[in-house]
Amino acid sequence: MAREVYLVPVVETQVASLKKKTAVTTSWVSIDAKGQGVILDVDKYAIMRRVQIHARDLRILDPMLSYPSTILGREKVIVLNLEHIKAIIIAEEVLLRDPLDDNVIPIVAELKRRLPQDNLACQGQGEEEEHPSLRNDMDNGEENEFPFEFRALEVALEAICSFLDARTRELETDTYPALDELTSKISSRNLDRVRKLKSAMTRLTNRVQKVRDELEQLLDDDDDMADLYLSRKLAGACSPGSGSGAPNWYLSSPTIGSKISKTSRASAVTVQEDNDVEELEMLLEVLDVITCHFD
Repeated sequence: MAREVYLVPVVETQVASLKKKTAVTTSWVSIDAKGQGVILDVDKYAIMRRVQIHARDLRILDPMLSYPSTILGREKVIVLNLEHIKAIIIAEEVLLRDPLDDNVIPIVAELKRRLPQDNLACQGQGEEEEHPSLRNDMDNGEENEFPFEFRALEVALEAICSFLDARTRELETDTYPALDELTSKISSRNLDRVRKLKSAMTRLTNRVQKVRDELEQLLDDDDDMADLYLSRKLAGACSPGSGSGAPNWYLSSPTIGSKISKTSRASAVTVQEDNDVEELEMLLEVLDVITCHFD
């Protein structure tokens, strides 16, 4: 009997110690709607409690598991896994993993710059000068407000497109001289160099295709796109009977927005309830077109 009494606490102590060892902390940055960032060193359980996310969804962001590119809409969060961009977006906050990574630091800076509505208003001043109708709409009290989660999503998608575009240009810079050298002199050394570049190009094409497949999958399903409207779902939960106070959304990105004609951007001010995924669809289509040029 005495032996059993001493075994129980030992087992419990070992289990508790094991849980502490397995709860590995990771580094995140939290960026709010004011563009303020805070570094968090927390374990996955703290993240799950903070944003109310399931473990299976958080697992997608584990770099050790090599999940494909994913844009996942849940009830209260958007989960983004795009190469090195591993983020969780909620209605008023973005959590970005590994903020000190060299490829992630510029994204953190861009989020801090573009998430605050004050910065958005400053960016829109130039558009007002070119399109007086936009100024009139604002004077009439109509706000051209792109939801927080879409501004964050836009920054992330722009970043991954820019990253893949830069990798493509680097590869092209190495490939053309290698092909010219092979044309002038066929040798085992030149052949091996071109073979390695072709393998690198194939890998890069596959990476681009994964991002494009995810964008096209979203574009093919209005319900999936609707799941990304976190602000709308939050507003509906707070006041189920109010549907007329929905904000108008306007694409104000200086990068992706420049890919859309000014006429179509000016006409994107009004949103109707029967086509309430139009603005998100426009954003995703532009990005899908951009990825098509990487081939």
